[in-house]
Amino acid sequence: MNLGEVKKVLDGMLNQEPSDGRRRNIVFWYDDNAEFEEEIKELQLDNAKIIKLTASNCFAVKYRLEKADPESNYLIYCPAPKPVPRENWLLDTLKYSREFSTDKTTVIMRDLGVRDASLRNVFKKYAKFFNNKERYNKFASYNIQDYTEKKVDIAVLSVLCRLPVPDLGTVVKTILMAETNGENKYMEAVEKFGDPDTFWRLMKDAYGYDLAERNIEKLLVMFLVTHLSYDLSVEIPETWRKYISKRQAEVVVFVNHFMHHATHGQVFNRLANWVENLLNLQEYISNWDIEHFIKCDTFKVFDEVIITRLINNLIMDVGEFEKYRKIINNRKPTHWFELFKDEYDLLYNAMEILRLEKELNKTIKGQRAYELLDSYTREYYLLDYFYRKFYTAYDRIENKEPFGQLCEKVENTYTHWFLNELSVKWAAALQQEPPGEWRLQGASPQDGFYLEYIARHLRKGERVFVIISDALRYEAAREFSNILNTERKGATRIFHLLGVLPSCTKLGMAALLPHKSIEYNDKAEVLVDGTNVQGIEGRRRVLLNYNEDAVAVAYNEIKDIKRQEFKDYFEGKKLIYIYHNGIDAVGDHAATEREVFNAVEKSITDLRQLIKNLVNNLSATHIYITADHGFIYRRSALQECDKIPRPAGEALEVGKRFMLTDENKDFEGTLAFSMRYILGKDINLKVVVPRGVNIFKIQGAGVNYLHGGASLQEIVIPVIKFKNDRSKSDALAVKKVEVKLTNISRKITNRITYLEFFQVQKVEDKYVPIRLKIYFTDEEGRRISNENIIIAESRSARPEERTFREKFTLRDMPYDKGKKYYLVLEDEDEPVERIYQKIPFVIDLAIVSGFDF
Repeated sequence: MNLGEVKKVLDGMLNQEPSDGRRRNIVFWYDDNAEFEEEIKELQLDNAKIIKLTASNCFAVKYRLEKADPESNYLIYCPAPKPVPRENWLLDTLKYSREFSTDKTTVIMRDLGVRDASLRNVFKKYAKFFNNKERYNKFASYNIQDYTEKKVDIAVLSVLCRLPVPDLGTVVKTILMAETNGENKYMEAVEKFGDPDTFWRLMKDAYGYDLAERNIEKLLVMFLVTHLSYDLSVEIPETWRKYISKRQAEVVVFVNHFMHHATHGQVFNRLANWVENLLNLQEYISNWDIEHFIKCDTFKVFDEVIITRLINNLIMDVGEFEKYRKIINNRKPTHWFELFKDEYDLLYNAMEILRLEKELNKTIKGQRAYELLDSYTREYYLLDYFYRKFYTAYDRIENKEPFGQLCEKVENTYTHWFLNELSVKWAAALQQEPPGEWRLQGASPQDGFYLEYIARHLRKGERVFVIISDALRYEAAREFSNILNTERKGATRIFHLLGVLPSCTKLGMAALLPHKSIEYNDKAEVLVDGTNVQGIEGRRRVLLNYNEDAVAVAYNEIKDIKRQEFKDYFEGKKLIYIYHNGIDAVGDHAATEREVFNAVEKSITDLRQLIKNLVNNLSATHIYITADHGFIYRRSALQECDKIPRPAGEALEVGKRFMLTDENKDFEGTLAFSMRYILGKDINLKVVVPRGVNIFKIQGAGVNYLHGGASLQEIVIPVIKFKNDRSKSDALAVKKVEVKLTNISRKITNRITYLEFFQVQKVEDKYVPIRLKIYFTDEEGRRISNENIIIAESRSARPEERTFREKFTLRDMPYDKGKKYYLVLEDEDEPVERIYQKIPFVIDLAIVSGFDF
């Protein structure tokens, strides 16, 4: 406590000119309750000495005053009541001295600048609280203006909860969070140094807690049940009704802020889980339809039940795919969605696989090879994509047991229907083409890549970059192309080539180089213009033969180098080939082939960073991304019926999906193609591949990740063409879709109000989704409502499917219709300027309760 005011008064008394024949000033201070016994130790007076008078030193004090030091001014402080005259050893000294008296409450109020005498009992109530220097200083640091009883109460609670500023909502949140620690040290502090009656009165006034039990657990239940009742569209159980607060608005806003807090949200989750079990919520939900709680996010059990029901519906072929999509989209903005994101991703991709199966009537359409190739690059590739995304999500889920049957269904649909039927029809279509020829009318060949795409840039003197990602199959390249299109300013297009056979790395890599000839030697090594191109060094030599400013480099060599090193490495180079090996390196080994889909995700991340480095560090303009081959992957184990005997006879090379031989035989269960298409007319070598997606029975690496054969997944080679735009034009710039408030009125007359928002553009091409957090604030920026999340990601051309209707609840407090309030739209993904829009509103409510804190 600051004794500044006390010192000022005492100095004034002791510095007065002595009168009535006295030679000095002596002041007696009898402190009846010893309130200042600690503080007096630190008191320093300007012109007086201080003596502490006790029951045992009266004679010594009298001797010092009368004999030892009769000249100095003295303050005689006694931490006890003034004794009766006949027991007062210093009565004669007292008679020619002066007396000072005060009490701690008066000093505290004076020191804090509290002039309202009616607050005396409020401060007196907290005497024990203020009898501590640290607590007192913290209280004083709040610099409260215009003291009221409520402000004092909240400030005391805030100090006891160790808050930087006084705030009742944060006090309550701090006390609730402490319940997770076993012992609630903050509530114990309130009971010991504060006033529990005041705390519970505030809970009633502010949040409507009106239960007889003054219990933090009951208070927590009241908060969460009231919040649940806000979004639940079915009658709440009778046993919970006593917990519903009459001040629902305040409770909803409080819980909403608590659950969405960046750090406190995790503690909220633990508290919510405890209440969920206490209420036995699972039992009640089993009787409710999903539509009744589609917006509820107080407890995680809602997501658990939704996920379980969607699993069952997908297994039972209910087929309401659009309904499932809407359910998942409705859950995206909710609190628990991130916890179950992988589960929802799995369900979404399972749903898409089963939807496509149904839309295609479980039939692969197309008789001619080019028709099937065209259908694959337009639509059928999506099944490969959704299958990969399904297992990517599945592998991240910790508890896989609930998804067992759904996995079986997805596996049967993809492997036993789609993969098998597509490959069988493709094989049949290939047999209708000119016999033994691996060329397809209308399909550009992979070995023409350099002449078709790259040479033209070099003829114009332009620098060109070629990124070859080993085994980047078409569906993954489509995903990456979309990402590139929505991340970078520029034009992105994707094409496809007919890959080489066998669809293996060494031949695929050779086909992408400039060349006059490609050949196999007797060791089954591939030579380009006589040079072995098995490694990067050989490929570099081939490139230099066609352009003296060429370079070939592995991605791993440059991925971590600094900007200047990056620039120096490629200085003066016109033809740059960069080799990335993330997918094949994982898939080609039995021990890691199960991780191949994760390797695809990692490869896409690598390629994004590589493009960023090329654009930012080298101002790269012309970039091509392609692959040597694709792959087949299925999660389920291959059966014996999926394997065929390796054809008899001598072979230059044999893999699980191909054999190179010059024997002129027909092998059962296979397709054979002459290698003349790439090696030249005088070659007798042919490639033999299993029909469909079968494999040859040979020893070797894994059998789930495969390439080398003629399936569409293996031989459709993507070519992504990206042209970076360095102009100032916005035509090719990536833009987020716009979201606009469509309500005409800017006046709110009800505490609960609905506002409508419209996503102006659909997500496509250069328009990308936007995620907005929306809430109301006052002029000082304090939040006065719950917050809603809008994820504007619709690709629909129908305006009604790009409309959002959001429910806002204002805090239960006085509003001034003469002041401005703001609807704030905040872009959560922006790192710096997050305010997307700030719209002024007038709030004019007919009835308010007026509890202002």
